[in-house]
Amino acid sequence: MRSALSGVLTGIGTAAFIDETVFHQLLHWHHFYDRSTTDAGLVSDGLFHAGSWLAMVAGLVLYADVRRRGTLVPMAWWAGLCLGLGGFQLYDGMFQHKVLRIHQIRYGVDLAPYDWTWGGIAVLLLVAGVLLLLRARRSTPRGAAATGRQTASRAR
Repeated sequence: MRSALSGVLTGIGTAAFIDETVFHQLLHWHHFYDRSTTDAGLVSDGLFHAGSWLAMVAGLVLYADVRRRGTLVPMAWWAGLCLGLGGFQLYDGMFQHKVLRIHQIRYGVDLAPYDWTWGGIAVLLLVAGVLLLLRARRSTPRGAAATGRQTASRAR
């Protein structure tokens, strides 16, 4: 579903933007890559920010396209948004922080509360996204699911 893909890309872009803006720039907790110099960290932040911007632009362009075509499924878009937000949170918190160890949420503090909060929010968003996606699929007429089109009454 193109509506859901638009939501996923927008969710990834939003989560990455919030992470970059709040935790990297405003709070100075870490850089995207902390295993080198501060300059390397700043460059990695710039590349991370560019990637989040590209995801956001791609998601919004796709959103505009499905709206223009009249194929937007709003519940599927919201499902995708939740899946993108939660997927980014889980990937960042578990894979980047714990597996790759390219940076931590913070340094010099007990990470357990941060890890549980970060992971808990990710799981809640993912569950919400899956539930919304299932609901969107059930409420989309069969012909619309096959062609990607909805009736005018369903689109509202």
